[in-house]
Amino acid sequence: MSIRFKKSLRVGFGATLLLVVLLAALVVWKRPDRALRVATASVAQTLCAYVFVSGQTPERAFAENILPQRGMHILLRGLHYRVDAERREVTVNWHGHFSGEATWYPAYGCGLPTTRPDAAALQAADEVMSETSIAEPPVAANTDPALEAALSRAFAEPASGPRRHVHAIVVVHDGKIIAELYAAGFTAQTPQLGYSMSKSVINALLGILVRQGRLDMAMPAPVAAWQRRDDPRHPITLEQLSRMTSGLDLTEDDSGFDPVSEMLFQRRDMAAFAASAGLRTAPGSQWAYTSGNTLILAGVLRDHVAGGAAGMIRFAHRELFGPLGMHHVRMEFDGAQTLVGSTRIYASARDWARLGQLYLDDGVVAGQRILPAGWSAAASRQTLDSLYGFGFWTNTGVSTDGGHIIAGMPGDAYFASGMNGQRILIVPSQRLVIVRLGSTIDPPNFDMRGLVHLVNDVTATLR
Repeated sequence: MSIRFKKSLRVGFGATLLLVVLLAALVVWKRPDRALRVATASVAQTLCAYVFVSGQTPERAFAENILPQRGMHILLRGLHYRVDAERREVTVNWHGHFSGEATWYPAYGCGLPTTRPDAAALQAADEVMSETSIAEPPVAANTDPALEAALSRAFAEPASGPRRHVHAIVVVHDGKIIAELYAAGFTAQTPQLGYSMSKSVINALLGILVRQGRLDMAMPAPVAAWQRRDDPRHPITLEQLSRMTSGLDLTEDDSGFDPVSEMLFQRRDMAAFAASAGLRTAPGSQWAYTSGNTLILAGVLRDHVAGGAAGMIRFAHRELFGPLGMHHVRMEFDGAQTLVGSTRIYASARDWARLGQLYLDDGVVAGQRILPAGWSAAASRQTLDSLYGFGFWTNTGVSTDGGHIIAGMPGDAYFASGMNGQRILIVPSQRLVIVRLGSTIDPPNFDMRGLVHLVNDVTATLR
């Protein structure tokens, strides 16, 4: 018995040791500490955006934007945040550890410790804001009862289940605002974070450089790390990056463990991190959405515009925001002074509508061509078998059964889309732009069904 006992003890110890090794390997591989730091940084940045940039109370910002997030209940017991109005700072920790912080810089936005702006960027932001501090016209009364009812339905909260938290809707027809509505605490001047609608701004900035003859979307992306001809990433084009067909291994699932989460919340040079990824598939062969592609494009923009964050701020306002009358824009940059154009651009609801109108008008505003002719058509053209176009999502493609992809949406519609229901919908056949902003976390696809109802309600009033 003693021999058998010792043998079983040795086997048990070996199994335990193997389990310990496997668990240790899992910890090293998955890095829960890094995921927790991503979580606290994300919470701090979100609270900073809604409290300091958009002017909401900390309690409302937390209730609408943090509390409903999937999986947040796992962290809530140990999650603590502090908003310091005097220092313009939000700090977050989990059980006193894994701290995250974000600091507000007026006219600029919020910076993490890895993305704090330099003095030149802050000066440029202050300058362009002072130059464009033009008062917005007051919100016009909605005189059409049918339009008023359409917007009211889009704002209405369901009797039960997840809430919509719609913050703003602006409807533009034939270039004129015909209806708008704002939630309490939001105005026509309130800058609101576009999340991935920011990618459509990157699309416009690229279009400007193409119109100026400084870039060609068919050219291999001028990324320093890819310049050796034997590098398999060397052939990746700017258009493939824009259409999300680069083939780069840059998973984005918002888990905190994925490389895009690490890029956005832990890395100082986001474009370089994204560009260091290897290939998962051959360039141009498959579609896979990732903000890493956009950060690489933002790095290309930085290099071509020159002057770091300050140069990009001045360029964007001179060439895009100024001509469009977008006077409430904030842009955030990483520690390498690359515009975080995947997710970190703010604008008022009217400003976002002005961007949509530019695309509706094929890149022309007040007789001035901003984007190349045909750029808007390229933006709305379906990429492979995806829902994506060229910096925008699209309904102009068809599904496998020959129908349009989004049921109920006008067939020629395309739209900028950001997390939690930020949308700029463009319907060329109706000469219509609709902006819908909010903190809509739980309803399917950020209340896409509500957007479909809204556009149908609005178009019904135009007949």
